[in-house]
Amino acid sequence: MKFSTAVTAGLVLATSTSTSFAFVPSSLYTSSSAASASSPTRLQVQLEAPATPLKSLPKIEQLKITSDYLRRPLVEQLQTEEIGISKDAYQILKYHGSYQQNNRETRGPKDYQFMLRLKQPAGELPPDLYRLLDDLSAKHGQGDLRATTRQCFQMHGILKGDLKTVIASIMNIGSSTVGACGDVSRNVMTTPAPFASKDYQYAREYSKVFAELFKPMSPAFSEIWLDGEKAASVETWAKEVAHHKVDEAMRYDNGRGVVLNDATEPIYGDRYLPRKFKIGVTVPGDNSLDIYTNDIGVVVVCNDDGELEGFNVMVGGGMGRTHNKENTFARAADHMGFVPKEDIMEVLKAIVAAQRDHGNRDVRANARMKYLVHTLGIDNFKKLVESYYGKEILPWRPIAEWKYNDWMGWWEQGDGKLFYGQHIDNGRVKDEGDFRLKSAIRAIVDKYNVHSIMSPTQSIIFRDIDPKDKEGIESILREHGVQPLEEVDPLARLSMACPALPLCGLAQGEAERIMPSYIERMRTLLNKMNLSDEEILMRMTGCPNGCARPYMAELAFVGDGAKTYQVWLGGSPVLTRTAWPFMARMDRDKLEETMEPILGMFIEQRMEFEAFGDFCHRVGAEKIEEYAKTYVPGSVKA
Repeated sequence: MKFSTAVTAGLVLATSTSTSFAFVPSSLYTSSSAASASSPTRLQVQLEAPATPLKSLPKIEQLKITSDYLRRPLVEQLQTEEIGISKDAYQILKYHGSYQQNNRETRGPKDYQFMLRLKQPAGELPPDLYRLLDDLSAKHGQGDLRATTRQCFQMHGILKGDLKTVIASIMNIGSSTVGACGDVSRNVMTTPAPFASKDYQYAREYSKVFAELFKPMSPAFSEIWLDGEKAASVETWAKEVAHHKVDEAMRYDNGRGVVLNDATEPIYGDRYLPRKFKIGVTVPGDNSLDIYTNDIGVVVVCNDDGELEGFNVMVGGGMGRTHNKENTFARAADHMGFVPKEDIMEVLKAIVAAQRDHGNRDVRANARMKYLVHTLGIDNFKKLVESYYGKEILPWRPIAEWKYNDWMGWWEQGDGKLFYGQHIDNGRVKDEGDFRLKSAIRAIVDKYNVHSIMSPTQSIIFRDIDPKDKEGIESILREHGVQPLEEVDPLARLSMACPALPLCGLAQGEAERIMPSYIERMRTLLNKMNLSDEEILMRMTGCPNGCARPYMAELAFVGDGAKTYQVWLGGSPVLTRTAWPFMARMDRDKLEETMEPILGMFIEQRMEFEAFGDFCHRVGAEKIEEYAKTYVPGSVKA
């Protein structure tokens, strides 16, 4: 069954609408503890009903207010003898970096366990932190680590009674889990390539600046996990950007309603944001991080001497959607404009304030900032941001065309050192039989004290390697049964899948566990059709929330049942546009039957050097469906 034209149009709502709006003088968001500052020149956009009494708010909004800045009912629930916590406590626990899970494949009472996600701005992973995570996962987790699609590790299988030990250990070594989840700014991403050039240095630096700028300030984190004491070590990234005086910039009030009259959370207030918020930073031409999928995308702009001038800023990206709800959709960010370097923190604060005050808090499925940008259109959203900022935002600066690179394999950093990108299938760092990747990484870290960077594609990069150590690192990997990069199927390198079953409570089907077989089947089909050299960017998720960013892929499979997937086509190979829905429900056993006609048409009608995603985007669903009706299996080969 294919999607109807109407459903397809609803799912791919990515063009601006003619939705009307009105500027009104009062704020639509008020913290329960204090109203936001106001100015007679401030412009507001009426997108929802004015602030309502506490009892009339959605339950999640009430919970945030009554949580006492993310303390309750978590504090009380952690002290019970139960193996799990209440639903309300679980919602608050997310802000502390953890999700409550249970194995959905076991029968009997729920065996609650906890997934813990780190916050690692710019994906940086010091050697002492990896050693700690390796030890903690063995002692308190399920024995493995999971590299995420937002450049951080997460650990599964932690018991409730061990949470405090694990989180405290991470905080005391100079890392954190604070804000890794919840309705706040999540882990700030950047290009993982550790080149020594100034532009890449700026990208790493400002990723850490933005992470500090929007970190939750509640003392609840130290109270609950450190008994109110300070962490033994300040977060490593905070020390590195201390000269930017980020805390001072965060609290600076320009009188236009950006900063709330809230001593605890001057940016977020006690209701925090309507929904999660994602920021990414890169350099012109490097789209290794899916920059267009972020609420805010920031691009470093340097002059001819390599000195920083400012940043191009894009807004309104996001992946999550809901099956059968046409008013939810994936969206690529819009270009908003250029911001001088001295104003970048204030502009990002203004964008966050616009979402805080005008994001949809009534309908959680429409709460991401992408819906606000989509409803207003980029020009009017820009005006809204300018009303908080107090200045006009300059036009977007022309930059180099985007390219995609996963930065795997050996590269010269530009300072005499090397870096090596180690591919990890679907992010799972484990020891299994002769394949002992987890032990290999530990051996490399222990022997060479190597610093690492998590990649946006669930892999890891070892940086600052002395050229004389290259052979030794390769030897360790080989001895631990890890394939050299040249033996990894390009389809696997380009693919991503979310964890899905058995632990994710939202999963409707498999992803991580079945993706390797899909790669093998696609490889067999491509070889059969003489397309062995074709590289197709494929992604898979077990539900429509889009954690593995499927809607940007050339080919994506989105779980909508125990054994069925939606099929999406037409994403860009350089990740600059969303795909479109081609098939509403594909039985997982009919991959070859579904894909062979599409690949046959690709062989016969592609333009010279045209990528698979670009071809699907050009010809569209109707022509592909028409071609497939008369296609004879086995009739077309390249």
